[in-house]
Amino acid sequence: MAEQAEVLRRTPLSRDRILRAAVALADGAGIESLSMRNLAQDLGVVPMALYKHVANKDELLDGMIDVVVGEIAPPEPDTDWKPALRRRVLAARQVMRRHPWAPLAIEARNMATVAVLAYLDSVVGTLRAGGLSVDLTHHVMHAMGSRVLGFSQELFDDARRAGRSGAVESGPPAALPPEAAARFPHLAAVAAAASHDDDSVVGSGCDDQFEFEFALDLLLDGVERLHRRGWTSHGHR
Repeated sequence: MAEQAEVLRRTPLSRDRILRAAVALADGAGIESLSMRNLAQDLGVVPMALYKHVANKDELLDGMIDVVVGEIAPPEPDTDWKPALRRRVLAARQVMRRHPWAPLAIEARNMATVAVLAYLDSVVGTLRAGGLSVDLTHHVMHAMGSRVLGFSQELFDDARRAGRSGAVESGPPAALPPEAAARFPHLAAVAAAASHDDDSVVGSGCDDQFEFEFALDLLLDGVERLHRRGWTSHGHR
């Protein structure tokens, strides 16, 4: 490992090397650990050396997002829109789970990066190639929201904590205290049934990947029904 680190330090500094080192730093310690000083230390250079390749931290973050989004597998040609989109979204989710800081960075940007725009454009292209109208596609993109990029803001999301400050120990959600359970019995019942670690009963527990796919399939099934009906939004405004 020490030899590999030394080889990396000898590698000429470039924008690509800086971005990939920044991604690795954020992967390991969370986005809150990212600073030009910490990144320079990891690369074995002085902080000013970084500014020859990235103008500031905002440009660094944009570049990091593009590196991550570039890892998402490209769309498959000549396939039905529904399974093609499902596979693409789940491929994006795999990437976002490898880089739990990335959803936070994407949400924080004022404008989408070039790679994000290219990805969204390809998703729209898949829907349009499947025969969905511009009108329906517009509303599908609204309904999908960030889920189309493989993430969503879940309740009590451990991945977001990991994205901020590095890996966290995940476990079942804590049961409500007795007084709260008595006051909010419906929430208490759901909390008691949910367990991220309990795989002993098929269909039980609260598996993050299962929940993501469950919601994704609800959306896609609904879109498919609307498409078959020839739905438009014009009569609903």
